[in-house]
Amino acid sequence: MNSFYDTLETRAPDAREAALLAALPGQVAHAQKASPAFASILAGVDASAITSRAALAQLPVTRKHELLERQQAGRATNVFGGFSALSFGAGMPRVFASPGTIYEPEGTRRDYWRMARAMYSAGFRPGELIHNSFSYHFVPAGSMMETGAHALGCTVFAGGTGQTEQQVQAMAELRPAGYIGTPSFLKLIVERAAEMGVALPTVTKALVSGEAFPPSLRDWFTERGVAGYQCYATADLGLIAYETSAREGLVLDEGVIVEIVRPGTGDPVPEGEVGELVVTTLNPDYPLVRFGTGDLSAVLPGTCPTGRTNRRIKGWMGRADQTTKVRGMFVHPGQVAAIVRRFPQVLRARLVVSGEMANDQMLLQVETTETAEGLARQLGDAIREVTKLRGEVQMVPPGSLPNDGRVIEDARSYR
Repeated sequence: MNSFYDTLETRAPDAREAALLAALPGQVAHAQKASPAFASILAGVDASAITSRAALAQLPVTRKHELLERQQAGRATNVFGGFSALSFGAGMPRVFASPGTIYEPEGTRRDYWRMARAMYSAGFRPGELIHNSFSYHFVPAGSMMETGAHALGCTVFAGGTGQTEQQVQAMAELRPAGYIGTPSFLKLIVERAAEMGVALPTVTKALVSGEAFPPSLRDWFTERGVAGYQCYATADLGLIAYETSAREGLVLDEGVIVEIVRPGTGDPVPEGEVGELVVTTLNPDYPLVRFGTGDLSAVLPGTCPTGRTNRRIKGWMGRADQTTKVRGMFVHPGQVAAIVRRFPQVLRARLVVSGEMANDQMLLQVETTETAEGLARQLGDAIREVTKLRGEVQMVPPGSLPNDGRVIEDARSYR
């Protein structure tokens, strides 16, 4: 049986990169023309010149809170804030709502959210029945998985959420090949089935998402005959990355261009360093260019042992938005980045907020080979100028700060 969903997965890395970059100028131009929001965000940008990752990195990052703000400001005229290239009608069969509230369009293209690839990697094959326990109302998760399953050639039982005993009964009687949904709900179903004395022998595989999937829970499923795999997707972008049988990180989807940037900035970090996932999708219906997911991850070296040649990421490693309030004022990662940009001798920085409430203290730890007292004083002045707050400075050798994507660490005691 073929181990790959299609030949795109085993392309030479250079061929993939060339194909993605060849599609990039057209997608940027399309976003400028079809999306009023990006016509504003990318005003003055020559789309034909965006032919490299370096050129892409010069474009502004649009983060989720900015998308929400544009949607809220334009509700009366355009509920999508000008980001959608689609209008209500036959070309947009469904609209979904994610917490915020952020509204997302769904187009008519086959496998609109590109989920079939992740399902195939998790072991699902054409002709099988899949038990889909993602929500079918408000959020797009249920439809994301169902449209992917249909593209793969599978039948779907629309289980949705809740009603655990009915879920067990449906699984026992319909005998699906596997489950798709959150890992915690699958655990509830398996436990309830055991309590009811109902066997679920056909449920031998699962594609899970929407929550953390630690190795301990994966092993728990394995002990009960279920091979669980995870994928990383969002309501804005669809599939971003998926797990393979190698269990070594998540392989990037073929329809997205992924960057890892320093939180609070649009600056790409060196390979292996933890930063915020920024994604440019090639979806013409919702053409998000440099969309900041707000999630932390890092690129893994090398390629997947399964033979898939796309880059891999470590998976979800936390949230990139580390904004915190210090002495009544908000301090955010972009301010730390603004301070660092003033000093080329500073390699990396981390702002540690400590003390007890009402007695906040800020310490800016900077990696540098220069230890002159004058630099520390200049950095202290910059902290006060940028944040309007006083802060101490600590020089540390290069490589001393943790590689965890944290730009601001809140180490205060809240007791």
